Amino acid sequence: MTTTYEGFSAEEKAAMKEHAQDMKKAARRSSAADKAAAAEQDVIAKIAEMSDEDRALAELVHTVVKANAPMLAPKLWYGQPAYALDGKLVCFFQPAAKFKTRYATLGFNDAAQLDDGAMWATAFALTGVTPDVEQRIAALVKQAVS
Repeated sequence: MTTTYEGFSAEEKAAMKEHAQDMKKAARRSSAADKAAAAEQDVIAKIAEMSDEDRALAELVHTVVKANAPMLAPKLWYGQPAYALDGKLVCFFQPAAKFKTRYATLGFNDAAQLDDGAMWATAFALTGVTPDVEQRIAALVKQAVS
């Protein structure tokens, strides 16, 4: 058993660097309308860079969020597509390739209204694009902003 601190993984370091770059890019934009439009274009560009499987899932999440919670503003968060309400992050898509995991993840932060008793899920594994997955994402997103 080792007691030495091994630090952040290469993937975690890369995500932190992406986050810093995203924050700098957002700060340089002029008007709120310019910032919103550019932030969405950043999300679309990031999705386009993904592997085929991750891209299909990210496109589904983006489409479903825009259709079911248009008040959520797309933005990049640690280099991942994310959606915020009044500046507070509600949900995000984490591609499987980003951290070399076996599935992509749809995650929700504490601003999401998913509370259900004393314990509830805040992340969901995504492995395929199906009508059932689309319906479940829509329901979660609607609940998150209700």
